[in-house]
Amino acid sequence: MASHVVGYPRMGPKRELKFALESMWDGKTQAADLEQVAKDLRASIWKQMSEAGVSMIPSNTFSYYDQVLDTTAMVGAVPSRYEWTGGEIGHDVYFSMARGNKTKPAMEMTKWFDTNYHYIVPELSGETKFVYSSRKAVSEYNEAKALGIDTVPVLVGPVTYLLLSKGDKSAPKGFNTLSLLDAILPVYKEAITELKGAGASWIQLDEPKLVMDLESAQYEAFKKAYAVLSEVSGVKLLVETYFTDLPVEAYKTLCDLPIAGFGVDLVRGSKTLAVIKEHALPTGKTLFAGVVDGRNIWANDLAASVNTVKELQASLGKDNVVVSTSCSLLHSAVDLKNETKLDNELKSWMAFAAQKLVEVVAIANAVSGNKDEEYFAANAAAQASRRNSPRVHNKAVKELAAGLAGSEHRRATPVSTRLEEQQKYLNLPILPTTTIGSFPQTPELRRVRREVKSKKISEEDYDKAIKAEIDSVVKLQEELDIDVLVHGEPERNDMVEYFGEQLDGFCFSANGWVQSYGSRCVKPPIIFGDVSRPKAMTVYWSSYAQSVTKRPMKGMLTGPVTILNWSFVRNDQPRSETCYQISLAIKDEVEDLEKANITVIQIDEAALREGLPLRKSEHADYLRWAVHGFRITTCGVKDTTQIHTHMCYSNFNDIIHSIIDMDADVITIENSRSDEKLLSVFREGVHYGAGIGPGVYDIHSPRIPPTEEMADRARKMLAVLESKVLWINPDCGLKTRKYGEVVPALTNMVNAAKQLRAELAK
Repeated sequence: MASHVVGYPRMGPKRELKFALESMWDGKTQAADLEQVAKDLRASIWKQMSEAGVSMIPSNTFSYYDQVLDTTAMVGAVPSRYEWTGGEIGHDVYFSMARGNKTKPAMEMTKWFDTNYHYIVPELSGETKFVYSSRKAVSEYNEAKALGIDTVPVLVGPVTYLLLSKGDKSAPKGFNTLSLLDAILPVYKEAITELKGAGASWIQLDEPKLVMDLESAQYEAFKKAYAVLSEVSGVKLLVETYFTDLPVEAYKTLCDLPIAGFGVDLVRGSKTLAVIKEHALPTGKTLFAGVVDGRNIWANDLAASVNTVKELQASLGKDNVVVSTSCSLLHSAVDLKNETKLDNELKSWMAFAAQKLVEVVAIANAVSGNKDEEYFAANAAAQASRRNSPRVHNKAVKELAAGLAGSEHRRATPVSTRLEEQQKYLNLPILPTTTIGSFPQTPELRRVRREVKSKKISEEDYDKAIKAEIDSVVKLQEELDIDVLVHGEPERNDMVEYFGEQLDGFCFSANGWVQSYGSRCVKPPIIFGDVSRPKAMTVYWSSYAQSVTKRPMKGMLTGPVTILNWSFVRNDQPRSETCYQISLAIKDEVEDLEKANITVIQIDEAALREGLPLRKSEHADYLRWAVHGFRITTCGVKDTTQIHTHMCYSNFNDIIHSIIDMDADVITIENSRSDEKLLSVFREGVHYGAGIGPGVYDIHSPRIPPTEEMADRARKMLAVLESKVLWINPDCGLKTRKYGEVVPALTNMVNAAKQLRAELAK
């Protein structure tokens, strides 16, 4: 029986690609050095899959930044501001689109469906001329072939690519990117023809948009696209879908397309199995059954997966099913092999990407009658151990969370009244300035945190070093004349990991890195059991920071929904139950900060939108418990305590009423990189009575926006928002930037606020 993998992590087991990218961006190495690291990584990944026994190995899932940006390069859809003049797209143009440069802003970045991975949003118009401009897919296929490994080249499908795109600034309002389908298909056809000529027998086209709620015209676009692409004879097309249930209409559409097979997610798409059984698979088509979870790190229940595959074979035919992953393993950690922080029991419950390759092959072999009895017995024992472990279950925590039912946990006073009370105490100017939380994480800071963990320096020396950094960050903000300060978070490795390390029910890997965007990787905490807070987590550092300034100092917390969505979450209970447990822990922390006289507390919910289910019918239930989970954390504070929250890099317009229902006093929110898309919701008449700070500059680009550019952004905000509620701030935290970029950018930001105050005074 055949086995297949949708995609694989590209960073490397030790983040080799991250370090190679950043070294080249810093001018320390050349492009040739980066290319050699990338080539070595690709070869290692292909050999690993081949040695594991995977029969259908993907290629072109490697990327220097993002697979959607790779597709933009393939079709030559480079925005005119980057002054590309044609030919094969090189590193300069590619990375300018991703990161911006000294004179040109980057393209918009947003979340890839409901994951923490980010993609670069294509900018298109009726004037876009598509031309085959990157032969990366063919090059990587040939690279693998030279190693003696035949692969399945992977492309982002044309319909999903267009539906993920946006109209550029020249496009009319409401521009339908699908109107460009006829124009883009010849480029895809050319790429497929070239791949076929190189020897590819299968080509995978990822079309995850098929799992969404689509209109009839969008289904027609899929039919049209694959009618054209199937004209290339002699090659089999595989359309891959993932991340949730496949709607019946989408399943029927896939059955009707002139393709050889299609893939479905049978992990997050638990209802899809019933759809498949009810509707026959056409003769000659192959179903790629995604039974191994690509989104989490828990070991597969091998016996259950074998039964699922056998059920499918009984319905569809023995030779019409391939064992696969539910989606790309890009969203999982790389390899358990070198993990030193996880004990043997915990590791027995888990499978990272490398182990998932073994699971896929083992399931396929077992269905074919070649079951590895020892491997399956160990898996069954680990499943039973996890189900019954006292490390997982805490009766007291479960009872506390169950007791939350029956209350909405709202603050008693309306936000307008609270803001008046807070202003009496805080005495802030109009258009107050702040930052989002983190300041640059220097090599020296990372060294200090590393050395205290390895006991190379004492806790006392660590304490002195962190306090010195806080002193420096506070002094800098005072010199810049920022109104509400932050302590810079020098003690924190990551905004979720830092909290998870101090909560019961979490564990941590040493090398479980997952790509978020570009070279940015995160190491998600693993929630394996019931969650509780043994002691205060942030009060010590926040209290110290407030003691060295007379200006308001924000206490900085990560919210329960973001901790949930940015962790590998236990899959043995509903996510809402785990969220409520985290909410209770953060509630305790909020109230301890208030007791310590921290009067401004920010509870970041950067990932609230990210967790929104892909199907509209499921939105209301998720937003109900997610927003409730946030309100639990703040319901016990005084009116004079100002609660902030922050959200970044998502489309918020469709959930604005849920954001209002969170009942925060102030929200700071990404705005600049998405061309002020957020402001359109206020132009359409939504009234937002709380404080709000749409970001005035993009922190994910090294570019330093001038004062007037930021002032102009704020003027656009003032056209739709009252001056008394508007805050001036960056899009996001400053952790990934350098001080040489941060200081002039914040200087310009504060100057922009002062300029606008003067204009308003007149």
